[in-house]
Amino acid sequence: MKRIYMDNNATTAVRPEVMEAMLPFYKEHFGNPSSVHWAGRETGAALEAAREKVANLINCTPAEIVFTSCGSEGDNLAIKGVADVLRDRGNHIITTAVEHPAVLSTCEYLTKQGFEVTYLPVDGYGMLDVAALEAAITDKTILISVMWANNETGTLFPIEQIGAVARKHKICFHTDAVQAIGRVPVDVQAAQVDLLAISGHKIGAPKGVGALYVRKGVRLTPLIHGGHQERNRRAGTHNLPSIVGLGVACELAASDLKGAAQRLRQMRDRLERGLLAIPESQINGHPTERLPNTLNISFNYIEGEAVLLFLDMQGIAASSGSACMSDSFGQSHVIEAMGVDPMMANSAIRFGLGYDNTEADVDRVLEILPPIVKKLRDMSPFYHERDVTKATA
Repeated sequence: MKRIYMDNNATTAVRPEVMEAMLPFYKEHFGNPSSVHWAGRETGAALEAAREKVANLINCTPAEIVFTSCGSEGDNLAIKGVADVLRDRGNHIITTAVEHPAVLSTCEYLTKQGFEVTYLPVDGYGMLDVAALEAAITDKTILISVMWANNETGTLFPIEQIGAVARKHKICFHTDAVQAIGRVPVDVQAAQVDLLAISGHKIGAPKGVGALYVRKGVRLTPLIHGGHQERNRRAGTHNLPSIVGLGVACELAASDLKGAAQRLRQMRDRLERGLLAIPESQINGHPTERLPNTLNISFNYIEGEAVLLFLDMQGIAASSGSACMSDSFGQSHVIEAMGVDPMMANSAIRFGLGYDNTEADVDRVLEILPPIVKKLRDMSPFYHERDVTKATA
């Protein structure tokens, strides 16, 4: 049985070119980049080369890149770091109801430290109203944090419009761009972003490495103390092999961003058309302003977890939402915020296509999934109640 992986929003396989670039830094080039001798200078050059590659992907200077362990650390460093520095100016933060747990949990933590947080709603497509965001600004607002693309639905927020609002009101603007990087163009200058989080394992780099863009002039309090690394913004010995891998992954993403997006979109749309042929199914997320690789779909009257279990038995990996919440039960906070009917919401599953998926993979899912939905509906009391209701209406 061939295994098919369509959960690339949760994590991606390390790309072969990335692995090849990393291997020498486990053996031949093992020096600490902070050391002043030849071994440190050698690896220090590799560190800065990787920093330049990351910077090139998002159109910033290398000095504005801080290497981290993951996107969650980047979000924490940005939000907590800026909140601490700007606390004397105000205590109000604006975010959305559909952010990744790394942002929502950080904001919840800050409310216990005396900060006030406004959680903006979204519409039925998961889209944010920029006018509502601007109306939420007060004279105490010090930070706006809005994700570039939603990790569950793929909905793309109007980041450039939000950036313009933040700049107009002289408010620091942070975005979690973990899902957007490598899938859509990300330009921090055009978007007027001040802080932007990246995670390596979403774009073919290993787990345990990420980066935070910090616009020149933006001050933040470090989360980790104990060393001068990253221009005193994040202490700790560099995870050099993974940083080198992140640099190569960013370089690969930049080299074929448009072509990769077009290929993923074509496969995603074909998968979507085929699955929407199943009666009483619907897409969750914006129909056009969406990541090219992401499909979140519901099949009424059945449980999404059951669908995933049957898919897994056939060697097909998908998910029901954020991997960071996979051990939690209950409805997705993203789907709930969109106002999706609870029955539909409970059946939502997400497909995240990646660079190694093929049309044959799509064919296999379209072959396997409709019979699974039919089988589960045949077992569902809600589905049969629906038939009874129609018959007596």
